[in-house]
Amino acid sequence: MKKLVFLLVALLSLAQAQAQIKAPQPSPTGKIMQAAGLTDITVEYSRPSAKGRKVFGGLVPFNELWRTGANASTKVTFSEDVMIMGNKLPKATYALYAIPSEKQWTIVFHKNLDHWGIDDYKQEEDAIRVMVTPKNTANGTETFTMGIDNIKNTSCDITIAWENTSVSIPVSLNTDERMTTDIKKTLDGPSADSYYASARYYNEENKDPKQALEWINKAVEKGGEKFWWLRLKSLILAKNNDFKSAIATAERSSELAIKEGNKDYVRMNAESIAEWKKK
Repeated sequence: MKKLVFLLVALLSLAQAQAQIKAPQPSPTGKIMQAAGLTDITVEYSRPSAKGRKVFGGLVPFNELWRTGANASTKVTFSEDVMIMGNKLPKATYALYAIPSEKQWTIVFHKNLDHWGIDDYKQEEDAIRVMVTPKNTANGTETFTMGIDNIKNTSCDITIAWENTSVSIPVSLNTDERMTTDIKKTLDGPSADSYYASARYYNEENKDPKQALEWINKAVEKGGEKFWWLRLKSLILAKNNDFKSAIATAERSSELAIKEGNKDYVRMNAESIAEWKKK
């Protein structure tokens, strides 16, 4: 009899557990993973919605520490060392806090990741604090949103938007330092691809065009003619003010692109050739 009662209780408990309803979270979690330059940036945060409430100066009071979202503190991870408005931030994961006001926000990258919201927050555990200026937005943002925008080889912005307010946190990346180091190491015994990658980076960042030309020439010498490599070479030749050679190289690039069925490169080369003929 006892065994029967125990079995019935167990079955009833199991039925109750299975009958539980999973409800939507009021502030669902979000995660962004973005490569910028040679740095991977990850943001993990909770996303409350305004739901008709006044957000800044209301739901989020001015001049008070805010968890930059809801629930646990927002986490930002950098795979490489970065600079935030002149402040070095070593690669690591940080809690992101903010102190909003009407005219200026304090942004806090905090080393202690164990806080739930702002409980037990201690300013001495901050990594850095920076000041940014908020902007009014024409279109309202119902749900708190973070992003990684304005991505370039050497910089990007961490963005925050909610209600009619947005802020951008400029991030400087160590791409140039990394590329310079990697180029020096790799070019001791380089492949054609390494020469091409080095030339492309120098071209994109408007660094020494003579060095870039030397590298793209070596890439073509070692790896043969490829229409996208010759496209790059033509651009570098133009930066060296050798427009005659740039036009001839672009024409050769188009010949190869036509054989490969790539109309985009044919179009880009034609636009460049027309421009260079005016020089």
